[in-house]
Amino acid sequence: MAPAETAAPSDKDLKSIAEARALARAARQAQTALAELSQEQIDAIVTAAAQAVTPHAAALAALAVEETGYGVVEDKTQKNLFASRQVYDFIRPMKTVGVVNRIEDKRIIEIAEPFGVVAAIVPSTNPTSTAIYKVLIALKARCAIVISPHPSAARCITRSVQIMADAAAAAGAPAGSIGWMNTVTLEGTQELMKVRDVAVILATGGMGLVRAAYSAGKPAYGVGPGNAPCYIERTADIQKAASDIVLGKTFDNGVLCSSPNSVVIDEAVAEEGRRAFQARGAYFLNPQEMDALARALVTPQRLPNPALVGKPATVVAQKSGITVPEGTRVLVAPLAGVGRDFPLSIEKLCPVLSWYVVSDWRAGCERCIEILRYGGMGHTMSVHSQNEDVILQFGLKKPAFRIVVNTPTTHGSIGLTTGLDPAMTLGCGGWGGNITSDNISPRHLLNIKRLAYEIRPATSNRPDAPAVTSAVVRSAPLPQAPAAPASKGIPAPALAARIDAFLSSRGYRSEGGEPAKPQAPGPSSSAAAPTAAVQAGSDRPAEFICEDDVRAAIKAGTKLVLGEKTIVTPAARDLGESSKTFVYAGWPQ
Repeated sequence: MAPAETAAPSDKDLKSIAEARALARAARQAQTALAELSQEQIDAIVTAAAQAVTPHAAALAALAVEETGYGVVEDKTQKNLFASRQVYDFIRPMKTVGVVNRIEDKRIIEIAEPFGVVAAIVPSTNPTSTAIYKVLIALKARCAIVISPHPSAARCITRSVQIMADAAAAAGAPAGSIGWMNTVTLEGTQELMKVRDVAVILATGGMGLVRAAYSAGKPAYGVGPGNAPCYIERTADIQKAASDIVLGKTFDNGVLCSSPNSVVIDEAVAEEGRRAFQARGAYFLNPQEMDALARALVTPQRLPNPALVGKPATVVAQKSGITVPEGTRVLVAPLAGVGRDFPLSIEKLCPVLSWYVVSDWRAGCERCIEILRYGGMGHTMSVHSQNEDVILQFGLKKPAFRIVVNTPTTHGSIGLTTGLDPAMTLGCGGWGGNITSDNISPRHLLNIKRLAYEIRPATSNRPDAPAVTSAVVRSAPLPQAPAAPASKGIPAPALAARIDAFLSSRGYRSEGGEPAKPQAPGPSSSAAAPTAAVQAGSDRPAEFICEDDVRAAIKAGTKLVLGEKTIVTPAARDLGESSKTFVYAGWPQ
């Protein structure tokens, strides 16, 4: 029997492959220049990109809904602003250039290096917010990025990236730092992930895409499905739990991978919980309606029907032949089990919840594990309880790396309502077949070099070994980073005025153009007078900070306030950031 012939690539495929190679090549050239930029230059580029896209959040959200048919404009607007503001605020103070950490007791200096060109795959469910987020974290890490948009969301993704690319270029980003594919095919995307010029892959999408990313022969951050269970324990605030879960499930019509998919509730509060959900627009299906919904929503491959993904509950019901009351926000399917015999136990990506009643928290624990194993390993779940022992047991035993407490899974997992790192890409760790369990940030796009000094002499037990004389000086401080070149953005007269103001605050005067001379300490002045930033209760950014200011603040237990134009000496910056003495204020919001 002759082997089956492989279909030849189409003209569109060939064009897409060629485009992927050209974009990756341009990005690799930009990468060389990006890697040489200072922290100040990188931060200016990231700030410009974030500020440029923020005013377009609503318009991009509307374009995404129009193009894909998924979700809710208001919710997509919130996600866009989350990416351009909250993610930006989180990454803004990060050190990603040069020396990023000093470990004095171990005598180690850590130095950041960019990973290299990023191939970023952007999905249709969260297109614009994911694109904004990936561009920002890549630029912050000094990585050039090439976007492969989902074909059904290419217009809105391209528009988002184009706005940011124009602003980044105006702020000094090298040409080719941000690229995007205009001719998108599966073959072109696969070529982008495999091409030699790409160093790392950020893949968000279905399991097939994630597997392809991990098979591309290079490092990849890919994320799998969520299928998040939400456990309501008998001590929970039932009204708040119901509100949280309905809010999370209806947010953008359930398209986030961390959206609630199942409610697991203690029998003792199940009826109260049912009434609380009904009061918030939940419609509980009977067995016949559940069968009709399963036929319409779940494909033979046990995936959600794309025609119903991201649609309101009323539309899902109508397409399934089910009549529901006006104002229905969520369809709820009471199930007896999990797995192929219970189609509605899958990740549903629309306002449909499965509902399980359990005897107690131990049974709830087992049910949540079953749900996670059926398509959500390593991702997210929530616990609604006032019993700290039960909450801790769920944290210890559940195979999810984001277990959010008394908050919606949708909002808590991405760091919107919790202290987790703000991110739109959530690692599922080893349980989910991912390389990390973290919320992905610029740190994951950096390699860290370590300059390690000897702290103990080498020895040998061999009789013929030469004697070793240790030259370790354990008390000597680690060397400081070389001074950064003077910024070109501050005119000489303005800089001179700031220095004069600083000298005056230290008791020096300069009159008639004469060099500044020290003033003898008196009742109203002191050679060691603190700058404005050190004064207790001051929230005004300082103009100039030196190492003595930082040491004085550490001793006094106060913070130093840095503004966008604050001049900080290299030694002061290293000491202040390692001791967490700096507070950043007055930067553009």
